[in-house]
Amino acid sequence: MGIVNRRNATIGWLVVKLGKRAAKKKAQEAVPAAKRKGGALAGAIAALGALLMLKRKKRSDTAE
Repeated sequence: MGIVNRRNATIGWLVVKLGKRAAKKKAQEAVPAAKRKGGALAGAIAALGALLMLKRKKRSDTAE
């Protein structure tokens, strides 16, 4: 009987799945709700800024 068999593989897969779920839940509980919303807001502002910069650069390239 080898170390890697179907039973051990199944148990390992189950442990990894449950461990990931527990880690995600613990991480979400560690960050306050206001901070999570602020991160999304910061990302949206950064995306908007990048879009405006690209649009401005494209406009200045076509003027030449």
